[in-house]
Amino acid sequence: MQTPEPMMPPRPSTDPNEGRPAPRQAVPGYWGERLAWIAGLVLAISAFTDWYAGSQADGLTLSVTGWHTGALGKLVFFAGLATLILEALREAGIELPATVPESLVLIALGSLATIFVLIRVISIPDTFFDTAGRGIGIFISLIAAIALIVAGLLRAAEEL
Repeated sequence: MQTPEPMMPPRPSTDPNEGRPAPRQAVPGYWGERLAWIAGLVLAISAFTDWYAGSQADGLTLSVTGWHTGALGKLVFFAGLATLILEALREAGIELPATVPESLVLIALGSLATIFVLIRVISIPDTFFDTAGRGIGIFISLIAAIALIVAGLLRAAEEL
């Protein structure tokens, strides 16, 4: 009877990438999807930031949030909320009908939000005319609304 030969210890691998996970490949729709999430969240939150700010003669500083500027401020919030709901439904596997492309819905929501914010940038409501300065929140809302349009365009380009 012959004894088995002893097993040799495994040699260390010379491959530097062994044991590391493979780098993530870009998935179609990745950038448009992430931008839609971020823009929708920022758009919804920015309705509660200061859209108008200023100080009065007695030294009192006033700040008016987008929610308190009337119906347009509330519609900007709901456009952001609708975007978040649309993206959450997509993550859950619920798709819109094929006749209604999701990219078109994102572009429409972003366009509406951009128009609403631009109206508030140009025209200050009479009740807040004392606070004639525009706050940083209205410009954040404008950037988020434009980013939502860009997210819809990225989605549309990836669908083609």
